[in-house]
Amino acid sequence: MLDPKLNVAVYMEGHIDSDYGKMGMGVVRYLKNPIVGIVDRKFAGKNIYEIDEFNDINKDIKVYKNLKQVVELGAKVLILGIAPSGGKIPKEWDSIIEEAIDSGLSIVNGLHDLLSPKWDERIKDKKSQWIWDVRVPQFIPEIATGKVAKINNKRVLFIGTDMAVGKMTAGLELYKDLIKRDVNVGFVATGQIGITITGKGIPLDAYKVDHACGAVEQSVLEEKEKEIVIIEGQGSILHPGSTATLPLMRGSCPTHLVLCMRADKNTLRSPENVIIPDLNEFISLNESLVSVFGTYPKAKVIGICANTSMLNKEDAELFIKKLNNKTGIIVLDPVRQGIKELTDKLIQA
Repeated sequence: MLDPKLNVAVYMEGHIDSDYGKMGMGVVRYLKNPIVGIVDRKFAGKNIYEIDEFNDINKDIKVYKNLKQVVELGAKVLILGIAPSGGKIPKEWDSIIEEAIDSGLSIVNGLHDLLSPKWDERIKDKKSQWIWDVRVPQFIPEIATGKVAKINNKRVLFIGTDMAVGKMTAGLELYKDLIKRDVNVGFVATGQIGITITGKGIPLDAYKVDHACGAVEQSVLEEKEKEIVIIEGQGSILHPGSTATLPLMRGSCPTHLVLCMRADKNTLRSPENVIIPDLNEFISLNESLVSVFGTYPKAKVIGICANTSMLNKEDAELFIKKLNNKTGIIVLDPVRQGIKELTDKLIQA
């Protein structure tokens, strides 16, 4: 877990405004550490809220052209904020990693490729310097048994029409709002961003398939005294490259679901030949998979969180209204509009 007093810099070169920048922007939005700056030459000189996609972020975080500048501002930790396809570390990052280590920085890495085997030797005699490879499982779980179904609390699983549609963002927004209301709530992080922010959780996609359900089950059981448990979603049952949704469903035995989606997509981001089906039918499919005809607790989709950041205000409002009419379910953009209506629904459910 990051010491919340440590000054952090976020490496985002070329990807502040791309889908591959979700690690860094999740950190910018939710990490409690002071962030001294973001490294990205394209937007150097701007504040984060001056970039169109992020004018909702009410934080004074500036963008700088190189690592040297954020080191001079007192950065102690560099977070690699880019998530390239497949979780591989590009060869061209070697120079920035070497510069960071030589500058005395510790590094947080959320990719599948690990830094420790290659770079640990460079910091072995530096007690205050470390490398945190977030996507390394910390335990081998027992095989899941479905015992979570017997816990008497509300377990909210975030599902999606695709990968990278805002499941983590929506989950953290709901978690924050419940904390503000003094609800006894827990958050189960299942990906590198959530783990970095909360300091605990499971890197679900780094577990062997046979262990994935058990890892989820163990993490949810650790939160069994909480009135409400938020389970960070991963992937999509629709995506041919995703195996995450079923382990999350079986391991957490959710009582409620929240569907996340992008307002501008009728197909998967990649591969684009996969069309997103009728949303009412897709919701019904997920609800059926959760319960398996009553074998496990029934869970209804109580809200739809739509990422409308690519639409103007009027088009976003029209999209949300039409989707609400079509599904009869609460629809909102948790970043643009806030999540109060969904929180109210969950508390009353």
